[in-house]
Amino acid sequence: MKPSLQLKLGQHLALTPQLQQSIRLLQLSTLELNQEIDQALADNPLLERLDDPFASAVRLGADGRMDVAPPAFADAALHTAVSPEGADSVSGSVGELDGDISPATMDYDHPDDGGDSKAYQDWAVQGEGRRADQEDDEPAFNQIAALAGSLSDHLREQMAATRLSQRDRALVNLLIDELDEDGMLPTSVEEFAQALPAELEIELEEVSAALRLLQSFDPAGVAARNLQECLVLQLDRRDGVDPLRRSLARKIAAEMLDVLAARDFPKLKRALQCDDAVLRDACALIRSLDPRPGARFSPEPEGYVIPDVLIQRNRSGWFAALNPEVVPRLRVNALYAGLLRSSRAQGGSNLTGALQEARWLVKNVAQRFDTILRVSQAIVERQRGFFSHGAVAMRPLVLREIADTLGLHESTISRVTTRKYMLTPHGTLELKYFFGSHVATESGGAASSTAIRALIRQLIEAENGRRPLSDSRIAELLADQGFVVARRTVAKYRESLRIASVAQRRSL
Repeated sequence: MKPSLQLKLGQHLALTPQLQQSIRLLQLSTLELNQEIDQALADNPLLERLDDPFASAVRLGADGRMDVAPPAFADAALHTAVSPEGADSVSGSVGELDGDISPATMDYDHPDDGGDSKAYQDWAVQGEGRRADQEDDEPAFNQIAALAGSLSDHLREQMAATRLSQRDRALVNLLIDELDEDGMLPTSVEEFAQALPAELEIELEEVSAALRLLQSFDPAGVAARNLQECLVLQLDRRDGVDPLRRSLARKIAAEMLDVLAARDFPKLKRALQCDDAVLRDACALIRSLDPRPGARFSPEPEGYVIPDVLIQRNRSGWFAALNPEVVPRLRVNALYAGLLRSSRAQGGSNLTGALQEARWLVKNVAQRFDTILRVSQAIVERQRGFFSHGAVAMRPLVLREIADTLGLHESTISRVTTRKYMLTPHGTLELKYFFGSHVATESGGAASSTAIRALIRQLIEAENGRRPLSDSRIAELLADQGFVVARRTVAKYRESLRIASVAQRRSL
């Protein structure tokens, strides 16, 4: 075939780099957004941040005193504007994105264009921190967590205070190294002895003696080979307990722990030949024990969620406001922008692209928070009953309803509500929490699945422990209140709430 050139006319949608950045920023969490901004600040010399990310950190003064300065914007109004006036929200739908947006069409002035730089100053929330002349008699300090020693260090400290031969001390050290993070010994004595070098000629009795010594250390239950042994070790060292109660608890822990887990109390009473009161005391003693004695030496780090939106109430009702502590204060550096304007007048500069990227980031971050605030306010307007009365007053809500109200696409609402959190009178909740399927009512209306879950929790919390409610009975009680819910649906909601089955909830 002969090569040829052809002209073809067509239309297609394209995403500009600015709009791609807008979509990416919209779906980032607060932590990821700060990481993105930090990287941009490191790469772009024309971009600067006015707020101090370490404003609430512990500071050491020249006199050696520690102080925690409040954020500079702590006293600012929560409804402070976070985006330049007229900034449009970014939609997640390709059909809604305007590919003609450029820095020239932005509706705020730039320092290098000779305009007022006040638009950039809108990000700077007015307010000052503690003044130097404001000194408290007893300044409050943040509690600084002390470094907790590991379980192995704790055990070796006790071993150092014990008179042992070098051979026994080495065996105990090896056993300590075998413990897992819960303080349990995952291997048997036989397996441990076989793993030792044969030339050491270590007998099984020596390993057993070293294990018994290690099990006598604090915390009680350490170096146990299974859960039954861990509980028995703790019971043997529990002081001030009635002997009968201890004896029954020890027998249950050693021989009938699976029966207790199944809550088969009639079988326990027949095997132990005791009444309800005695068995109840023995079970309470077992529940007071720690099945993971070494876990407290390696605590899991606590996770903190910083809300993006704060819910407040005034005379007109509930309203949403952005959390000023998560809103970055960005602007284009006026000095560099002015130098760039002069260099462009003389023949150009290589920083033109950096200036454009800085403008894009400032505007896109503003659009992100503006969209979050709009979506949050729309949610508040439809879930006012929840903020006043709790989860039982939650109404059914879908993404399409919010999207149609704000003129956005469902994918945009999905991005906004993912990993964005709202501080409410009932706790810090993800924005997706307010969306849920509906359950039919006898009157022909609809109720939120979240409200049904709250009702199920209330019914189970008020049930009689000796005669807990079955899923079928819960479905009947919901039907009496006008909610048409099948037994399987009740079971699904109960499991989502991490509530045990009726057999597991039975008590004496």
